[in-house]
Amino acid sequence: MIHDPQDDASHAAPADNPADAPAADDATALHRRRIRSFVTRAGRVSTGQRRALDDLGPRFVVPYSAALPDLEGIFGRSAPRVLEIGFGMGGTTAEIAGTRPADDFLGVEVHEPGVGALLKLIGEQNLTNIRIIQHDAVEVLEHMIAPDSLDGVHIYFPDPWHKARHHKRRLIQPKFVALLVSRLKPGGYIHLATDWQNYAEQMLEVLSAQPALQNIADGYAPRPDYRPVTKFERRGIRLGHGVWDLLFRRR
Repeated sequence: MIHDPQDDASHAAPADNPADAPAADDATALHRRRIRSFVTRAGRVSTGQRRALDDLGPRFVVPYSAALPDLEGIFGRSAPRVLEIGFGMGGTTAEIAGTRPADDFLGVEVHEPGVGALLKLIGEQNLTNIRIIQHDAVEVLEHMIAPDSLDGVHIYFPDPWHKARHHKRRLIQPKFVALLVSRLKPGGYIHLATDWQNYAEQMLEVLSAQPALQNIADGYAPRPDYRPVTKFERRGIRLGHGVWDLLFRRR
């Protein structure tokens, strides 16, 4: 596994004994708990990240509320909108936003150093098409994203929960994908990437079984030009690790 929390999407970790996990048949509750059960990794917010949180947070961080926000007002325009779940330290998010200025990006992340890091990049690169919500992704989808409103969803390198007994904790499960699909416009896309083959196989199975989705590729997709290769991913590829992209479109 080639994950680096400094480069890729942030990864949830259990806050308690796996034996105490909720039953697998309650997938929505499981996902909600999984996303909330983050541990602080690499812990400390740097001075630059703190300054970005203080200076840029009020403009670019959207407070969580159990109500639909006026995203057109928040972004100051009407544009295609892409949701990214778990952007980690934000490097990929910033690069994609910089190369797609006509699109707006709403990033969801619970890890404060990651939020600070992306805000710092926003300031350094003068990016205006990113907003951040620092909250549980399931609750954001349920309460802050209107049905049929998203043009795309990005989820890159989510926690693979590589032990077989923990596979039920993986984010990409049928009920979660159904929730994602309900927030996509017809023609909107879901783009997933993972460096764990077993998880890639599960992702492909789950997305292929969703009747509202159509695979854009024949199986796994070539990496789209807009998704950059992180330095840690590049190192893993040199070591022979695989990376799998999946691109599905809502019918």
